[in-house]
Amino acid sequence: MALLAAELGVTTPAGNVRLADTLRKTRPTLLGPLVAAALLAACAVMVYRRLSKQVYLLDFSCYRPADEYQVTWKRFMAGSRECGFFTKDSLDFQERISQRNGLGNCTSFPPSLHEEPPNCNMVTAREEAEIVLFGVVKEVLEKTGLRAKDVDILVVNCSLFNPTPSLSAMIVNHFKMRSNVLTYNLAGMGCSAGVIAVGLAQRLLAGEPNSRALVVSTENITLNWYSGNERSMLIPNTLFRMGGAGILLTNRPSDRWRAKYSLQHIVRVHLGRDDSAYRCVYQHPDSTGKIGVELSRDLVKVAGKALTHNLTKLGPKVLPWSEKLLYAGNWVARKVAPGRWQEYVPDFKQAFDHFCLHAGGRGVIEGLGSQLGLSQRQLEPSASTLYWYGNTSSSSLWYALSYIESRQTVRKGDRVWQVGFGSGFKCNSAVWKALRNVDSKHPAWNHLAADTSTEQDSKLRVENNTAAESKSTADRSAVQSTLRNGRNGVSEDSEDVSDKENSVCNGHKDLNQDATASVKDREGDVFAAGESYLADAKSCLNGQVKHEDSGSGEIKAHSQPLNGKQAVAFL
Repeated sequence: MALLAAELGVTTPAGNVRLADTLRKTRPTLLGPLVAAALLAACAVMVYRRLSKQVYLLDFSCYRPADEYQVTWKRFMAGSRECGFFTKDSLDFQERISQRNGLGNCTSFPPSLHEEPPNCNMVTAREEAEIVLFGVVKEVLEKTGLRAKDVDILVVNCSLFNPTPSLSAMIVNHFKMRSNVLTYNLAGMGCSAGVIAVGLAQRLLAGEPNSRALVVSTENITLNWYSGNERSMLIPNTLFRMGGAGILLTNRPSDRWRAKYSLQHIVRVHLGRDDSAYRCVYQHPDSTGKIGVELSRDLVKVAGKALTHNLTKLGPKVLPWSEKLLYAGNWVARKVAPGRWQEYVPDFKQAFDHFCLHAGGRGVIEGLGSQLGLSQRQLEPSASTLYWYGNTSSSSLWYALSYIESRQTVRKGDRVWQVGFGSGFKCNSAVWKALRNVDSKHPAWNHLAADTSTEQDSKLRVENNTAAESKSTADRSAVQSTLRNGRNGVSEDSEDVSDKENSVCNGHKDLNQDATASVKDREGDVFAAGESYLADAKSCLNGQVKHEDSGSGEIKAHSQPLNGKQAVAFL
């Protein structure tokens, strides 16, 4: 500008006039591009800041136990008898619970519980933790193509096993992570801690731009195996199994293109102020000094209350306006004319495309399905998780999502809802939105045949009410006794059927027809008591009663439709 002024001779009035004319002519040509560039830069900054506040899920992994850790129901009951810890009443109680809890004939225990008697101590508990944690972390790093040094934040949650050094330190040491990695260890927060860990990672990422967070969720079975005889503490023995999950999150805008989901909402509810809610899942020593986790009879009622509070907070965030208006109108009508209108329950199926329910037990899944009006297909992920893996605590939500990705379809824009329950008492949920079509094949479900209908994957052991109601308890006991003791010529076949259990556990479903035929060939000998015994025994063979000679080859026997209206809590 000084050079321009010198050239135009600004020291004279004529020069000033010429300078003003020049600036007037150049203003339109310079001002437009400058303003456009400034606006473009501002928009880029706003978009970058918005993207950097978003949390994306790059990928996740679920632990698939080795075949050597698998235990059939028959072996579980035999081990419980042979260890000498339990009374006859306790064994009978565990057997009854196991027949109805929704777990399949083959689930997994850590190495310590395969020993006779179980070898539960700090060393074997660490061994279980290392097997699961190292396995899921290694798999998720391989899936994302990242190194351990690329992780900026590490959050580990395990409710009942917290050694020193911590589990997060165990991972840092094994994978040689950076010295400035931010590590956190969540303890005692129950089965909903997985969502809490994701929420913590989200908050940490908000203060650490351009970072990645690794969340690891697991539960340790070894030191929490209850060897006493209090019924309320024996239930976890029949439900909880070995498992874990690793989840890689990021807020890097450059990672968005390869991410699977974006985190939309985290909703947490805590009812700990209420004494009954606080104590409904409670760890303490029994009358003989043996420590266990007690599940009270108020658990189902408390869980329902917690879910209601969670949905009340979540609804305004996710429900379409049509559902919001219907609920508002119903609320006004009930206030104006009390007693004339029933409370309207919003249809959350219009808000979510996929449901990952906490696989806490058959009653939990059935109860949630009934309350939400979910279809059989929508319950398949959680039901199949419970059947094949049992209750893996906080990681069960990720097994359900891995099932959806492997066996169903996730389209771009689909919304996934994860909901878990935990001690305290808490109900926590997370909502994810798919950024692209997802069709991942997780190793956790490789054992299922690719061409098998997903209708066979909802393997809740639901009783056949028509058959059960028509038979007396005495008749049922007599038939079960006949089957177990191998009377009337079935004994020589029981070993053949039992030999097939391990193969079926590994997913070899081609034994289905052979096992079915082997059992049917002996029907006439076994059920000499007549037509009534025959009908009842068939219901047993169809997966409603787990017995020694049922043969886990009866794959189709466990694909009965869920009856949500007859939800029965696992207590």
